[in-house]
Amino acid sequence: MASKRLLDLLHSGVLYWNTNRDLFPHAKVNLRQANLRKANLKRANLSRADLKDADLRQANLRQANLTEADLRQADLREADLSLANLTKANLTKTNLRGAIFKRANLSSANLIQAVLKESILTRAELSEANLREADLWRAQLNSVSLNSANLFKADIEGAYLAEANLRDANLNDAFLSQSNLTEADLTKAALEGAYLLGTDLSRAKLIQAGLAFSHLTDANLRGADLTGTDLTQASLVTSNLEGAILKNCRVYGISAWDLNLNYAEQSDLIITDESQPIITVDNLEVAQFIYLLLSSEKIRSVIDTITSKVVLILGRFTPERKAVLDAIRKKLRDHNYLPVVFDFEKPSSRDLTETISTLAHISRFVIADITEAKSVPQELECIVPDLPSVPIQPIIQSESGEYSMFEHFKKYPWVLHIHCYKDSYDLMRALSSEIIAPVEAKVKEIRESH
Repeated sequence: MASKRLLDLLHSGVLYWNTNRDLFPHAKVNLRQANLRKANLKRANLSRADLKDADLRQANLRQANLTEADLRQADLREADLSLANLTKANLTKTNLRGAIFKRANLSSANLIQAVLKESILTRAELSEANLREADLWRAQLNSVSLNSANLFKADIEGAYLAEANLRDANLNDAFLSQSNLTEADLTKAALEGAYLLGTDLSRAKLIQAGLAFSHLTDANLRGADLTGTDLTQASLVTSNLEGAILKNCRVYGISAWDLNLNYAEQSDLIITDESQPIITVDNLEVAQFIYLLLSSEKIRSVIDTITSKVVLILGRFTPERKAVLDAIRKKLRDHNYLPVVFDFEKPSSRDLTETISTLAHISRFVIADITEAKSVPQELECIVPDLPSVPIQPIIQSESGEYSMFEHFKKYPWVLHIHCYKDSYDLMRALSSEIIAPVEAKVKEIRESH
């Protein structure tokens, strides 16, 4: 409980209080559980004061001296601590929601599990501060100095950290999703397992940062410098790395899908684990594939499986026609094939020719249902002339006549005779003997001729 004498002295005015502190600099200051809500304590000397559990809501503590003060579990919501000195202060589990710390000095302060939601820490000094598991949700931390600070498992989601200094900071397992770290300095920062989903790291310095096992899905790394960064088993799915610098990065086990790498500078990317001999490549998107190709016996099996079992199925996707394609797919699975059904409407973001060509190149053969043909003629035009090693088996329902331009494909020897069927039942009954058998014979013929 706070000393009544000290409370009376404090309420007498800051000037009188500070004079008394100067006279008795080593006297204990017991202000535990004190009610100082909305108190005007501007420039007050509260160094080494015991303010544990004190109520300092909306208090004016601008330029106050709180060095080594004990503020554990105190309530400082919406208090103004601008330019205050809190060096080595103990703020463990303190409620600082909405508090203002503009240009305040919190270096080496203890802020373990402190609540700093929506607080304003613009240009504050937090070097070597301990913010382990602190709640900094949507805090304003622009241009703040967190050099060598401990932010392990801190919740910094949605916070504004533009131009922040986070050099050598510990951000392992921290939550930084949707935060703004534009032009932040994270040189040698530890971010292992950190959550950075949708985080803006554009033009950030991540030189020699540790991002192993981090989650960077949808992150904006445009123009970021990742020289020497450890990205082991990091997830970078759909991230923007346009113009980023990716030199000497360790990318073993990385998940890199649908990246924007336009104008990115990529070189000497290490695709092996630390315990293995160093192998480097110069392209992030192919790094994972190259590693598997070099180190895994299974990848050769995968490649063989793809090229020996994939069957591309083309056709219309109206409900009636889709049912036929699905029936073919099911039957092919029963024969140990890997059917791939291509819907022309789906890959709108990619060029039709590129998509069809890619799928056809990894296929053993193609089944094309030309019944009520619409997009199939265009699809076949992408495949037939340039892929003599891939047999094409056209099929058509009896009552539907072939489209006029199909005659053009009959001159290619790898295009088999059209198989006519009455309905799905008839097609399934004949699939083994009249489609799979002839097309496999053609596969064998083509491969022997080569």
